[in-house]
Amino acid sequence: MEINDIIKKTNAFLAEEFEVAPESITPGADLKATLELDSLDYIDLVVAIESNFGFKVKPEDFQGIVTFQDFYDYVIARVKQKELV
Repeated sequence: MEINDIIKKTNAFLAEEFEVAPESITPGADLKATLELDSLDYIDLVVAIESNFGFKVKPEDFQGIVTFQDFYDYVIARVKQKELV
């Protein structure tokens, strides 16, 4: 899967799942603030990632994720890792 395709797919499910305007999802924006995430929303986010990309997410994976770019980098790395298996 190409990087741009991963980013487009990610933005689409984030905008739909968390009911935010797609234009508010930018690489430098704060993920938690933009999506107004609370602890239960992180569970929804994990479920959305797993169902859209087919890999398991560990809670500790989110420790370094602050911006959407951090999130994209994480998803891209995990998708590429999955493709190698």
